[in-house]
Amino acid sequence: MSAGRFAPSPSADLHIGNLRTAVLAWLFARSTGRRFLVRVDDLDDRTFTDIAERQLEDLAAIGLTWDGPVEWQTQHSERYDAAITTLADRGLLYECYCSRKDIAQAARAPHAPQGAYPGTCRDLTDTERSDRRAQLGRPPALRLRTDAVTHTVHDLLHGDYTGIVDDFVVRRGDGVAAYNLAVVVDDAAQGIDQVVRGDDLLSSSPRQAYLAGLLGHLEPTYAHVALVLNEDGARLAKRDGAVTLAELGVETAVAQIADSLGYQARTVDDMLPQFDPSTLPREPWIYRP
Repeated sequence: MSAGRFAPSPSADLHIGNLRTAVLAWLFARSTGRRFLVRVDDLDDRTFTDIAERQLEDLAAIGLTWDGPVEWQTQHSERYDAAITTLADRGLLYECYCSRKDIAQAARAPHAPQGAYPGTCRDLTDTERSDRRAQLGRPPALRLRTDAVTHTVHDLLHGDYTGIVDDFVVRRGDGVAAYNLAVVVDDAAQGIDQVVRGDDLLSSSPRQAYLAGLLGHLEPTYAHVALVLNEDGARLAKRDGAVTLAELGVETAVAQIADSLGYQARTVDDMLPQFDPSTLPREPWIYRP
């Protein structure tokens, strides 16, 4: 059975913008008869279990319901290892010894899009790889050997979007699966075919859709919703005043989210009959506490 999802990273308490995106993901899923799942994307070493628990409590407090138990990425390393083995067996991975500084300073091919990996480690000889591995002093990252420069996805709110598909990292140097691989593998494993998230992640969708195709998974339906920004046009932060549920209270937070979407509603359930993706705001919501 198909599903939508909300997958927060527990690095900080959810603010009103995160909660609004969660509500929209829930509305998209419920309005299309999909299951709604919650997953904790906790592979990053800057995530914390206590924050994750508060995030889940906040989602429940504003009235969101989900189907089945919450999944945690750190409990599914075997999924990522299996996908990496599949790609490696097909000759689609190579070791990368570059630091971020190396990549920033590397000469770029004239046709390469801005922001793309320059291919420094793509065609090293076996001897060069051995030398680089010895010099690095730590395990290398693994990159996907792609045969495309760009890939186009269709987004329900943005239409066709074409973005970079370079040789992106699928496993970090510390042995942990990279974000672009983990979300693709998890979404496929959970039957998620609808991905609703902030439009700051739109640019990552072509890479993820391309990888999904390589792994034999269907490309999900995408909907990247407008962000919530402060009065300076920057992402919300603690300096912007009352932005978390603990500071706002459930009633105020739900009312603010409903108002930002043009709904007359006191609960998230009240929003469902009014939900129409075609009327969603395309511009950021400027939040004024």
